[in-house]
Amino acid sequence: MPAELPLLRAALEAAGTRPAQLLRPLLDHLGGTALPELTAGYVRTFDFTTRHCLHLTWWTDGDTRRRGEALVRFKERYRQHGLEPVGEELPDFLPVVLEFSAAARTDVLLREHRPALELLRLALTEDGTPYAAALEAVCATLPGASPADRAAAMATARSGPPREEVGLTPYGHLGLLPVLST
Repeated sequence: MPAELPLLRAALEAAGTRPAQLLRPLLDHLGGTALPELTAGYVRTFDFTTRHCLHLTWWTDGDTRRRGEALVRFKERYRQHGLEPVGEELPDFLPVVLEFSAAARTDVLLREHRPALELLRLALTEDGTPYAAALEAVCATLPGASPADRAAAMATARSGPPREEVGLTPYGHLGLLPVLST
């Protein structure tokens, strides 16, 4: 990736758009930081906290059964555009969604998950991570921040993603033992 930074900088200059300019601080960080430190920083930012979760359905469906249905809808959307996700990442993983959006030339999934993107952007900004620039750029490509998007983002932020605790009794499955032993 460090070898590709000049190409990325040239592409951003050529684009000349506001979202492209928003990416400059991230490219400066990537270009001015040693690879081992970049790797460790990425892991600290995205792998140790759900506050920076890159899986968009986590923000809307949390750890519930609904998330599985939402993931299926992502795959269906990809197939509608003649694309099939490859690799081991879930279809709602933001880099996968961005690749889909570029390949299919549509921002439909990004618009549908604007509240999740805004919440992630806010969390990254609040924590002072350089990756906030990437989310700022993505959000800047979408239609203006309408009150509905902000309201949805704030409502989700206040309540957090839903959790499902169906069947999680104090003793878990052990509560069935008397039934099984009689």
